[in-house]
Amino acid sequence: MNEVRLGIVGLGRLGKRHAQNLHYRVPGANLVAACSVVSDELTWAKDELGVNKTYESYDDLLADPEIDAVFLVSTSSVHAQQIKAGLAAGKHVFSEKPMGVTIEECLDVEKVVAAAPDLHFQLGFVRRFDPSLAYAKKKIEEGLIGEPFLVRAQTVDTDEFAEFQIKFVPTSGGIFMDMNSHDIDLARWFIGSEIKSVYAIGGSYVHPGFAEVNDADNTVALCRFEDGKMAVISASRTAFHGHDTHTEITGSKGILKIGMRANKNRVEIFDSVGARVECVQDFYERFQEGFLLEAQSFVKGIQSGEKPAIIAKDGTKATEVGFALTTSFKEKRVVEL
Repeated sequence: MNEVRLGIVGLGRLGKRHAQNLHYRVPGANLVAACSVVSDELTWAKDELGVNKTYESYDDLLADPEIDAVFLVSTSSVHAQQIKAGLAAGKHVFSEKPMGVTIEECLDVEKVVAAAPDLHFQLGFVRRFDPSLAYAKKKIEEGLIGEPFLVRAQTVDTDEFAEFQIKFVPTSGGIFMDMNSHDIDLARWFIGSEIKSVYAIGGSYVHPGFAEVNDADNTVALCRFEDGKMAVISASRTAFHGHDTHTEITGSKGILKIGMRANKNRVEIFDSVGARVECVQDFYERFQEGFLLEAQSFVKGIQSGEKPAIIAKDGTKATEVGFALTTSFKEKRVVEL
């Protein structure tokens, strides 16, 4: 297949970024259609990208024989349903995380993916495509730090988004599902084992509204793997300096630290305020290269027939651990998986 004709579903803040990548920066991709229940988003696709085919109904998009693949950037609660429908319609499918908002949904998706071996399915765990994190994985495989036994990972968002997020807690699954899915996936990826027990604590220290929906604005979790190795995973919705995601892997012969300072670039500013560096402000700015590389990987996989590095089971495992962390936080106990 020389050209992959794509339809994107969902054109919110992240959807627009994905659409621009697919339209301008992904070799072999032809963004031919857009689907959204928001009319302004469809207008944007027409005016900004020249997308002529627009759909308010996902079923109508799937019925279009000129679309080879769908790129799902829709709300989390419909991912599993749309993945299954896309594969049933004979389309290749990329889906943003989470794969499903229940374990049952994820297991259903695994079955449908397994039953469609000729179709390419890829889940959007973008951090695996971040050049620095991918480089760290390569160094671990080369034995640079010996045997890895501890991963520390955090996702920290700027406080300006916090109040906006409260209303989405009932459908997003809460802070662990919404913010730590990538950290869970990275921990599994780096350690090479499955998480078997978790203990999570936290609270609504800045925004009481999260407590009202039985959630938190800051959390810390301790995870133990099958082989006894460890991960410490934290999340915060209340940073004031910028988006601050970083990861540290400790091994028997060394330590790898990735993105420990949320620097926007290498410029240091010295002025009347003092000496400082500017920070990245959101997750897309931090991982924009990873988002581009994962889209390129999806299209290349369809063209070449190569199996995706991220499989449906990875989505299920992240959801299982996310729910276990949520249960631990709410019930104040260790949860065994």
